[in-house]
Amino acid sequence: MTNEFESFKKNIAAAKIAVLGLGISNVPLIRFLYESGARNITAYDKFASPQVLANIEMLKNNGMIKSAVTGEDYLNDIPSEKYDIIFKSPIIRPDVPSLVKAVEQGALLTSEMELFFELCPCKTYGITGSDGKTTTTTLTYKLLSAHYKGTETKVWLGGNIGRPLIDILPEIKAEDVAVLELSSFQLMTMKKSPDVSVITNITPNHLDVHKDYNEYIEAKKNILENQGANGVIVLNDKNEITAGIAAECISKGKRVRMFSAYKSAISEFTKGAEGYGFLNEGNLKYVSSLNNIIKYSIARSELKVPGIFNGENLLTAIAACADTITQADVEAVATEFTGVSHRCELVRELDGVKYYNSSIDSSPNRTIQTLSVFDGNVVMIAGGKDKNIPYDDIGPVICEKVKALILIGPTAEKIEAAVKACNKFDEKILKILHPNNYKEAVKYACENAKSGDCVLLSPASTSFDLFRNFEERGNTFKELVLEL
Repeated sequence: MTNEFESFKKNIAAAKIAVLGLGISNVPLIRFLYESGARNITAYDKFASPQVLANIEMLKNNGMIKSAVTGEDYLNDIPSEKYDIIFKSPIIRPDVPSLVKAVEQGALLTSEMELFFELCPCKTYGITGSDGKTTTTTLTYKLLSAHYKGTETKVWLGGNIGRPLIDILPEIKAEDVAVLELSSFQLMTMKKSPDVSVITNITPNHLDVHKDYNEYIEAKKNILENQGANGVIVLNDKNEITAGIAAECISKGKRVRMFSAYKSAISEFTKGAEGYGFLNEGNLKYVSSLNNIIKYSIARSELKVPGIFNGENLLTAIAACADTITQADVEAVATEFTGVSHRCELVRELDGVKYYNSSIDSSPNRTIQTLSVFDGNVVMIAGGKDKNIPYDDIGPVICEKVKALILIGPTAEKIEAAVKACNKFDEKILKILHPNNYKEAVKYACENAKSGDCVLLSPASTSFDLFRNFEERGNTFKELVLEL
């Protein structure tokens, strides 16, 4: 047990604690707090759903919480309760008036992820970005797992992927490694950075929660703001925002590694990084600029996952692990990795038509990347909840790749407007359909696809209009496809 952990346990016993939100990460947080000695915990949640009520009952029955508050006005009485520590779920903004007042009165506003980073004894890898972070996180975890296989070192996977690690923190040893996917919401108030900080890219996203694009960018940048002198920063040199961050970090003497599968030589990159990953003559290469030696190389054709962006995800993971892994680790992972569920996932082939589930595509940029995998003849299902981000760029790509567009959900009108605004749009070539539900959407897709075509679920929007999350949306699509 580290000194930080021992000190935490001594101080937490007497603290009056509020935990806001009873979702995936905060139930393990409460368990961890209780097992660490906390005995004065109150749980809060806006919703009184069956799952939330079940969590409350379980926590009460086990003596882990004193009480619980639910309902639309669940945060109103926070200041009057005079809490010492308030743990908020990532989606709750820190500038909610009742929370601002509580902080002014002396409460510490923090989160499960912030606490994990404060107490974690081992090396940490944190991955964020608008697109590709789950696949990159998975690849980073697999590369490190391959390297440490058969040793005492254990590689832990958590954050927005895998399980929350907070309640198993006592099991994590100093010689272990933790790999975490981090969202902009988790990063907004973080006061400690991972040892290796990765930003895959930054494009407009989650503007239904963030005040504006600048706040979203600053949240992403926060992943590297509190690094120590030996911290490593991995950034995308093709993305305008992250390339600018790289130049700024290099000018401050920070350790930066860069990647872009859209560049083919070190000379094309921002100068001053300690390593570069790129695609050269069909090979994904990572070169150390310290000695100009190719440290890792793998033929793109060896990858089992399609799309140049998946090659870029691998380059990103390699760059993150470049001071640890071997060429053999890269080859083992690259030739065996078949992708992550809900990301251009082949569901089945029926009557010569291939059905793909890419429910993770919750932004126009994600859908544009996914469509780049296909040559054309795509029947696409799109639409969902709006995140207040522009759809202009998606129109030309849909006109180029899609033969039938099936739109459902609140963003249907925005996507259709973007398509019809494109000078390539021809209603005789591209059919646009509006089903009433997902079952009808899959039926329309089947009816409009012929042998050699692909049916693709790529919503370009979030799932929260009809589903709890993108996984439920993708699983619903897969079930309907398998019933055809």
